[in-house]
Amino acid sequence: MRQPVSDIAFTPAVKLVQERMGTRTRCARFEHDEEGGWQTTLNAWLRAFIAERDSFYLATASAGGQPYIQHRGGEPGFLCVLDERTLAFADYSGNGQYITVGNLAENPKAFIFLMDYLNRRRVKLWGEASVVENDAERLHLPTSADPRLRPERVIRFRIAAWDVNCQAHIPRKAGERDVLAATEAMRRRIAELETELARLGGLAPQRPEVELEA
Repeated sequence: MRQPVSDIAFTPAVKLVQERMGTRTRCARFEHDEEGGWQTTLNAWLRAFIAERDSFYLATASAGGQPYIQHRGGEPGFLCVLDERTLAFADYSGNGQYITVGNLAENPKAFIFLMDYLNRRRVKLWGEASVVENDAERLHLPTSADPRLRPERVIRFRIAAWDVNCQAHIPRKAGERDVLAATEAMRRRIAELETELARLGGLAPQRPEVELEA
């Protein structure tokens, strides 16, 4: 029998907790493709979702299991789809701690968490990551136009499974681009209304001035 894709997260210990808490039957539905089981390859929806993201969270762990989460950000598209199971991004010089790079040197297991706060959507990706030194140019990955930022390496992420979370408890937040776009649209609309009001004011009949008796 083929091992369910969801077993990457639903370990025996996790399943025991699900049994104890009464959610095992519901969670077992993720183990069957016909019930909307977790996927292992990128579909068109996820490709588009990734292309829109300007940030994500990358989780790694040391060989001893010590976890670490790192935020990565850039222009939309900086997290690239190389094929139906592989993602990659240029990694820049930072504070010199190299925790993620060190973790991946001894433990390739990794996790990517993608958030869309405005539309309250989140995607979880399990897989393995590897460090490719000085490979940004060969992979044709987009890099920052800021000359102060220098890509030191490429990090590849090989997808083992992915799933979409529900919207529960996600606060709705707008990014800078969304706020600027909404503000610009509002300004254009205000300008249109002011123009219309000025036109209507010019067409309005003039009321005769009434002199008040002393």
